[in-house]
Amino acid sequence: MFKLLIISLSLLSSLSANVLQDAIDNAPDGSILKLPAGVYKGSIVINKPITIIGKEDGVIIDGEGNGTVIKTTGSFITLKNLRVTNSGGLHHQLDAAISMEKGKHCEISNVTIDNCLFGIDLQMISNTIISNNSITSKDLDLGLRGDGLRLWYSNDNHVKKNTLYKSRDMVVWYSHGNLIEENHGEWCRYSLHFMYAGKNWVKNNTYQFNSVGIFFMYSNDTIATGNIVKSSLGATGMGIGLKDVSNFTIENNTIIYCAQGLYIDRSPFEPDTNNWIIGNKILYNSEALHFHSLSENNIVKDNTIMGNIEDIVNDSRGSKTNENEIVGNYWDNYAGFDRDEDNVGDTPHRVYQYADQLWVYNPDVKFFYGSPVITLLNFLAKLAPFSKPLFLLEDAKPKVRIEG
Repeated sequence: MFKLLIISLSLLSSLSANVLQDAIDNAPDGSILKLPAGVYKGSIVINKPITIIGKEDGVIIDGEGNGTVIKTTGSFITLKNLRVTNSGGLHHQLDAAISMEKGKHCEISNVTIDNCLFGIDLQMISNTIISNNSITSKDLDLGLRGDGLRLWYSNDNHVKKNTLYKSRDMVVWYSHGNLIEENHGEWCRYSLHFMYAGKNWVKNNTYQFNSVGIFFMYSNDTIATGNIVKSSLGATGMGIGLKDVSNFTIENNTIIYCAQGLYIDRSPFEPDTNNWIIGNKILYNSEALHFHSLSENNIVKDNTIMGNIEDIVNDSRGSKTNENEIVGNYWDNYAGFDRDEDNVGDTPHRVYQYADQLWVYNPDVKFFYGSPVITLLNFLAKLAPFSKPLFLLEDAKPKVRIEG
């Protein structure tokens, strides 16, 4: 058990001397440093179990534009109620506000990060809490900003109620068993990007005005539920993307006002597996469901698909959209009846791709999506097609009313 020692620091000088580093170096393991308001010199290094808390507003740790502002190695390290600012700007060094390596049972909470290239960088960190932090990158072009929050070989962490604003990405790479909930991302590139990650739980996050909301790649066994992805930007702005993923549950999410609502690429990837896409609201997107490459054995059930310009897009004949289990969804353009009033259409809902509509997928033409002229041309193509349409999928039991 650590000996508890509480140290209250007086700000003896400003940036001319590293008062905070001296206090850390001289503090026994398990100490709690409570900092009064003031500006403390950055390039802090912590390699012992210690807690640093701002005991009042206005505690600023300034990196002066050099390297990483706070770098920690080890376990049982806590940072709370701080403002961390002005990291260096070198990508190859991963200059960050806070870097944590090779530890467990750490915490970063109620920290404001601004003008830092990378925000919080976790490498081989486990069983750690990252909560209630506000993260903004340096004022650079989108691709040149650093990631707001990075989990790299970091497992079983709780990432909650953080805000990323005008950062680049939040990435979860080679990291498993993390709970990511109630975070907010705005004006970023990928609000949340997974690579080679498994058994994570992503719930109740809100992402808007990003290039991509949530993108899962080369991953397995993850649940995404209760998330809101809104207004993904650009001609290919994406709500939720699945690439080479297996045994995923995408449930009760809302995807609205995106160019592509749900993008499915070669998923599920592993043989004899499924992905479950259940109870989502896919609303007012240019494309509701976009299938790319071989994508079969998805279970698409009880979703509300409404107000989209195109419900289904299949950009390659090999994607086998008709070999997915698609049943019990609400389609606002279903043209059948429900004579027995059981909220199941009397006839299946069938979706076709018309050969004379292929020009619609030209990115230059997509600018005119939703215009009266395009709407009329789509109607005429379906009314009097010039060639036999390509069958995409069938919902055998479409809902005719939205429940709940």
